[in-house]
Amino acid sequence: MSFRKEQFLSYKKSNLIPKLSYLDEMPADEIDSLFREVLDSGIHGLCFSLYEEGQKPGDRISEEQVRRRMEVIAPHTDWVRSFSCIEGNEHIPKVATDLGIQTLVGAWLGDDKEKNEQEIDNLIRLTEDGLVDIAAVGNEVLYREDLEESELLGYIKEVKQRIPNDIPVGYVDAYYEFVQRPQLTALCDVILCNCYPFWEGTSYKDSLQHMRQMYHQVKEIANGKEVIISETGWPSKGESLGGANPSKINAMKYFINANLWTQDEGIESFYFSSFDESWKVRAEGEVGACWGIWDKDGKLKY
Repeated sequence: MSFRKEQFLSYKKSNLIPKLSYLDEMPADEIDSLFREVLDSGIHGLCFSLYEEGQKPGDRISEEQVRRRMEVIAPHTDWVRSFSCIEGNEHIPKVATDLGIQTLVGAWLGDDKEKNEQEIDNLIRLTEDGLVDIAAVGNEVLYREDLEESELLGYIKEVKQRIPNDIPVGYVDAYYEFVQRPQLTALCDVILCNCYPFWEGTSYKDSLQHMRQMYHQVKEIANGKEVIISETGWPSKGESLGGANPSKINAMKYFINANLWTQDEGIESFYFSSFDESWKVRAEGEVGACWGIWDKDGKLKY
């Protein structure tokens, strides 16, 4: 008999943290069926992968390309997250809104102050056009050490002053940055934390428990503010890291567990990522290009 989503959810209700061996005991075709059912029934959010083969950040991307890729994922998600507001990224919230998808729109910050101002100005313009549901000022800029915390706080304050009060403003970074930086947590309207058991070398077997711990560390210091998982995911191919092994089967299992757990707990989350992007090989090795649910050509991988 096929394991369906309802049966799996019923199992989980009596086990807050499901025994992952339950999935391990399922035949591959049953895991594939459950993966498709979870995806087809709709997930909260997806991180939008902008670049096609041969493209990279810095290239100018057309609205037509954004629309073509957005139409692939639109039936499966309620929200999309973008990472920048320039070089064609500004088309993402427009196209998403046209398709009835809500938007978490990010301004990419780095050590180039002129570009930072372009990003901020375009983020403000997009909010004025009614295309932004949540504004994210920066992505992992503290993790990369591109800005000092005081500089980042200045940008966040600027955006909060320039956009309507009903649009929540936050910042995206690894979960522990918010635990270690109370001023940052206090300034954000919403906490946008990245939770990656894979990048901490956690085996698939322990991955869901680890992600729960990451999330609840932030929840405990959020002072009642909403905590959104702005990125989580598992690669389908590439180099292992510690006990974390990329594979198609592990990626499917992680997708199932992450999305059903967040749905059960009422946690908003954005899965990373929509499409594989080959340009990421340069920075992260083969594993960097293999986080998508769809491959680089827009075909569902699983």
